[in-house]
This record gives sequence, C-alpha cells and structure tokens, in this order.
Amino acid sequence: MPSYLNYVPTIAGVVALLWAVVLAMQVLKKDPGDAKMQKISKAIQDGAMAFLKREYTTVAFFIVLVAIIIGFAITSPDYNLQGPVTAIAYVFGAIFSATAGFVGMRIATKANTRTTQAAKSGLGKALDVAFKGGAVMGFTVAGLGLFGLSIVYLIIDNYIGLTENTAFIIAGFGLGASTIALFARVGGGIFTKAADVGADLVGKVEAGIPEDDPRNPAVIADNVGDNVGDVAGMGADLYESYVGAIVAPITIGALLLGSKGVILPLLIAAVGIAASILATFLVRAEEGKNAGRALSLGTYSAAIVAAAGTFGLVWFILGSDKISFFWSIIVGLISGMAIGQVSEFYTSDSHNAVKEIAKASETGPATNILEGLSSGMRSTAPSIIILVIAIAVAFIAGESAIDGGGIYGIALAAVGMLSTTAIVVSVDAYGPIADNAGGIAEMSGQKPEVREITDSLDSVGNTTAAIAKGFAVASAAVTALALFKAFTAAVGLKSIDITHYQTTIGLFLGGMFPFFFSAVAIKAVGRAAYQMIGEVRRQFKEIPGLKEGKEGAEPDYARCVDISTKAALREMVLPSAIAVLSPIVIGLWNVEALGGYLASALVVGFLMAIMMANSGGAWDNAKKYIEAGNLGGKGTPAHAAAVCGDTVGDPFKDTAGPCMNIMIKVMTVVALVFAPLFVNPPFKF
Repeated sequence: MPSYLNYVPTIAGVVALLWAVVLAMQVLKKDPGDAKMQKISKAIQDGAMAFLKREYTTVAFFIVLVAIIIGFAITSPDYNLQGPVTAIAYVFGAIFSATAGFVGMRIATKANTRTTQAAKSGLGKALDVAFKGGAVMGFTVAGLGLFGLSIVYLIIDNYIGLTENTAFIIAGFGLGASTIALFARVGGGIFTKAADVGADLVGKVEAGIPEDDPRNPAVIADNVGDNVGDVAGMGADLYESYVGAIVAPITIGALLLGSKGVILPLLIAAVGIAASILATFLVRAEEGKNAGRALSLGTYSAAIVAAAGTFGLVWFILGSDKISFFWSIIVGLISGMAIGQVSEFYTSDSHNAVKEIAKASETGPATNILEGLSSGMRSTAPSIIILVIAIAVAFIAGESAIDGGGIYGIALAAVGMLSTTAIVVSVDAYGPIADNAGGIAEMSGQKPEVREITDSLDSVGNTTAAIAKGFAVASAAVTALALFKAFTAAVGLKSIDITHYQTTIGLFLGGMFPFFFSAVAIKAVGRAAYQMIGEVRRQFKEIPGLKEGKEGAEPDYARCVDISTKAALREMVLPSAIAVLSPIVIGLWNVEALGGYLASALVVGFLMAIMMANSGGAWDNAKKYIEAGNLGGKGTPAHAAAVCGDTVGDPFKDTAGPCMNIMIKVMTVVALVFAPLFVNPPFKF
C-alpha cells in the first residue's frame, strides 16, 4: 500500500476545515439587517456563548479527572505507556469536539439575523444563508473529526507502531469526543427545552400571545436554547457519532487486516467529505419550490457520489478478492437513509401520522399525547427491521470477503452511514438558524411575508432534524455493536451465557439504565421549566404594561437565560457521570455482567431513542400543522392541546432522545478503553 495514502485523510480534514472557512466568510458578508434585528441577534449570541463557556468550564474538571484515571489505571505488559498515551488521545478528542461546537455555534448565531434579512428577498436567498450557516458546523465537525483521528493514527504508525494497543489508544480519542457530546447534549437539551416549555405554556396558552413575541420574557432564552441544544449540542453529538463510526472499524481492522484495515475507514470518510463539498453546490431553491427537496437533493447526491468513490477505494486498498466489503458499506449508507425516511414519514405533516395527531388534538391534550406516543412506538418497528437486515447483510458480506470479517463488515456499515456527515449536519444545523430567523422576524416587527418564509424553512428544519436524529441513532446502534465486539475480544469474552446470574444482573441493569437516564433528563427539564414558568408569570404580573405591550415595558430576558443556564449546568452532571462510571464499576466486578449490561442498554436505548425522537418531532409538526390554519388554526382548543403535546415532545426529541445514541456508545467505548483494567483488576468486588 503506498505510504502517501496515510496522509490523504489528514489532507481531507484540512480541506473540510478550509471549506468551512469559505462558507463562514460568505455568510458573514451578508447584510445583518437593521439595528433592531442586530440587537436581538447580539442578545442571542451573547447568551449562547456565555452558556457554552460555562458549560465547557464545568466539563473540563470531569475531563481532567477521567484523563488522570486513564493515565494511571490502564497498563499493558508489553507497552507500559498505554495509559498516558490513551489519556492524551482522550484529551485531544474532547478538545476537538468542544472546538467543533464552539465554531459552529459562533457562526450560527451570526447567520440567524442574516437569514431574516435575506427572507425579505425571497425563499431562495434565505435558504442559501441558513444552509451555509449550518454547513459551517457540518464541515467543521467532519474536518476536525477526520483530522484529529488521522493525526492520532499517524503518530501511532510512525512513532509507536500498530499493535493490539492501537485499538485502545484510538478509542481514547473517541471517548473524549463522546464525553463532550454527552455533556453538551444533556446540558444543551435541558437549557433549550426548559426555555421552550416555559415560553410556550405561559406565552401561547396562558397569555395568548404569538410564538417569539418580544413581550415574552423567555423568548430570548428560547432562541439561545435553539443554539446551545440544536447547534452546539447536536454538533457535538454527530461529531461523536462520526468519530465513533470511524473508531470502530479501526479497532477491529487493526487486528484483522493490519494497516489496510485501519486506513480504509479513514479514506472512506475522506471520500465522504469530497462528496459533501460537491453536494453543497446543489442545495438551491427557486421561489415557490419546496426547500425540503433542495436539501434532500444535496443529501442524496452526496450519498451517491460517496458510494461510487468507496467502490474504487475498497478495490484499490483491499483488492478485488475482498470487494464484498463494499456491499457492507453500501448497505450501511442505504439503511441510514432508509431509517431517516422512516423518521420523515412519522414526523412530516405531509403524511398521515402527524395529521392523525393533529386530529386527535380536537378532543384534548390527553388524546393528542396518546396518539403521539402510539405513533412513536409504531415507528420503532420499521426502523428495527431495516437495522437488522443491514446488520445481517453487512456481516455476511464481510464474512464472504475474509474469515472473521463479519464484524469488520458491520463496522464499515457504520462508516457508510456517516461518511457524508458533513452534509447531514449541514442540513440539520440549518434548522435552528431558520428557527432563530423566525424569532428575530417576529421580535423586530418584520412584514408577515418575511415570517411566512422563515416559518416554511423552520418547518422543513423540524423534518430534517428528525431525519438526522434517526440517522445518528441507527449509526450509533451499528457502531456500538462493533465496539462491543472489540470489547469482548479485548477481555476474552467469547460468549455470554444468560443462565449465569452475573449476566442476568447485567441484562436487567442495562435495560433499566436508558429509562433511568431518560427520567433524570426529562425531570430536569420539568424542574427547570417550572422555574421558568414562575419567572415569566412574575414578570407579566409585576412589570406594568408588559403583557399589553405598552411602550417602555421591557421584559428581563437575562433573568430567564440565567435560570436555564444554572439549571442545565446543575442537572447535566448526574446522568452524564453515571453513563461514564457505571461500566467501570460493573466491569471491575464481572466482565460477563458488563457484557450483558452493554448488550441490553444497546437494544433498549436504540428503541427508546427512535420512539422519543419520532414522537417529539410528530407532536411539534402537529402543532405547526394546526397553526398553518388547519383544524381551526391558532387560538382554538385543538391548538392549545397541540401546544401541550409539543411541550411533552420537546424533552423527548431534544433532550432524552438524542442522548440515548450517545449514551450507548459512551458506555461501550468506556468498556473498550478500560478493558485492560478489567482483565487485570487491582482489586475484586
């Protein structure tokens, strides 16, 4: 294999980062609008950046603690620097993940007002600004992920040498990304949904004022939350998914195929970046056309180009006798798209699932919530069927290429799913920008047609976000399965006997944990929302003329931002810490129990993630379907019921649900990184 290929992933990562710079410059050159629009945007940006800095400061202490544990606890008989080197890789993974969130949110909070201004010139111009603003996050995520992993690989290859320790060191980088993602998703999700629920229940239902009305004290906190939860949090989430998807085949490929098995997934990711760059030129919307189709064209075009490039890669790197690995990659790519389409079917108001939830709202909040829960539960069936077919095909294709290649084939399927992460994140991150643009249009008093354009972009953003969540959860399941196999190999666990009481205990604990984790996250949103509701009510009561919109009556936006910030930072620590520490505690007791724990958490976590993401997205779009004038429109009992359903769905789809896919990978990669400690524990329970 030519040595220059080792540097191609690094170059591709740099190219992605340079493209992100180009897109950022194009966004920043756009007109930010009048002074009032800029003032509102500045308030959102200041609140978002202040939260992110406080969040990263809090997480930094946890990162340092875990790095110290890794450095001193992990040893290898043939390589006694494994712990310190893995700890360094862990810290770098965390830094790169945090950087991706910081950069993406910085540009997103500047793109919002520019999207509002562009909406004055039509849908096409507004879509262009919002998409490019989201694409900065997309290419930053992919660029930093691939650049960081390839640098770690080059250092190991040139200075340490590829051995069985390679898997643990590279997994350390992935664990750093996972740690940041977990805290960012939990903290950002609590922040955004506390503000959103408080703003909706008091503003829309009690006060009867429109969404994003400047009289609502929680409106700035709500818009800040869109960024910290759906841009920074989502970016860290998909950065972690992207890195994890590449780490899994690297860890297995290093043992199965040596350097070829390591470089192949890195090169597949490089091809995905090239395909995503080409796809950005295809996202264009003419006036009167569907913006969703323009975004879908970019996504599917990138997938087709990536598939063609991957075929040549597998042939060149592994040879024609192992070309069946290509089918593992393709089935991953196709199944990821298919599960995304299942999410669209259950969350788009173009289909019956959302319309049925809206119809159920006519008889009150209870029937709305029951229909939404039922819809989300039903959506797990096609998602699971697609996933198991993909796993079977990927495994069989891998085994036909080489004996023992089945799990490597499954791991490559995860890379296939996320090879075009740059464009997937671009399409997803565009949504919060469009949502913010609508808020700025409302608060700055723009013409109704401007808000109509931003609302149409926001509605598409809800669907693309649901698709991206389905995409990320599917890849998480496949990636966690591959990492689980790497863990079992590392600890010598050839099979798991469910008749052993330790395994049974692990299975029950693993099945319980996703419920416990979700409960803690949702209750945190409820507690924070309770504080927010009380504060909004207080301001309406104590600030003369605020509710009536009298001149000089100004709400205290900063107080609401502070409530969400403190609640998020306080509540994110417990669930995140348990997810990281529980595999270590169980593994020190019994590795077979840990195997059962991870397997059960993987299955239950996947099902819950799909159910909550799709139920939440459906409730949200059912509300928007009514607000568009259907079933009586705004101000009707059906609308009030739909708002209640949406507030239930908010922590489902934006807090607990998205955390599930991170949780199952965090626990599995923790088990892999600490596998040497479980094999030679310093003590036994």
